[in-house]
Amino acid sequence: METIAQGVREAWHLILSLDPQVREIAGLTLFVSGSATVLSVVLGVPLATLLAMGRFPGRTLLVSLINVGMGLPPVLVGLVVALLLWRSGPLGALGLMYTPAAMILAQALIALPIVTGFSLAALQQLDPRLRWQLLGLGASHWQAVLALLWEARLPLLAAVMAGFGGAISEVGASMMVGGNVAHQTRVLTTAIVLETSRGQFGLALALGIVLFLLAWLVTLVLTSLQQRARRLK
Repeated sequence: METIAQGVREAWHLILSLDPQVREIAGLTLFVSGSATVLSVVLGVPLATLLAMGRFPGRTLLVSLINVGMGLPPVLVGLVVALLLWRSGPLGALGLMYTPAAMILAQALIALPIVTGFSLAALQQLDPRLRWQLLGLGASHWQAVLALLWEARLPLLAAVMAGFGGAISEVGASMMVGGNVAHQTRVLTTAIVLETSRGQFGLALALGIVLFLLAWLVTLVLTSLQQRARRLK
């Protein structure tokens, strides 16, 4: 109990004093996970739309891969990205290993199946006759797609929240491709692992509280948008 109380006191001290190191780590955490979430949404929502509205050979196989990807171990993603970005790897010439860009790529690959899977489920729950009704009223293909995405906006926002949660809570892949380098690639999750290994449980708990608050604030903003959209529906 004393360790927990110490962690809470230290967390509030770090937050209220605007500790520069914590601000740096929290800022990098938000940048990496936010960028990864945006990338996963940009790729995942169109892919989910294609799978929901299209019928083509291999579709079921692709959907099954997305579904299994939603539970894919992050360390496996980290291993694949590390092999790609290693000096001798196919993308080694880019020099991205142990950089925030490598972490964004790894977290985006983790969040992508989550966003795609949730978005696909959201679009498949719509009445299939709605699309044909829109087309029958003279809407173009893209206008119909945008209308369907708007109709599914509430669960799509839930998909974004789930993707962000998967990205910001990830630690294994970030450690593998980022290296947990101070002032360069150290984010809250990897910092918590480091301080725990050092036996600094109070500081680790403090960083954990900061991580929770950061994730909660972002989710609160997205939830507010979701509930506002619900009232307008």
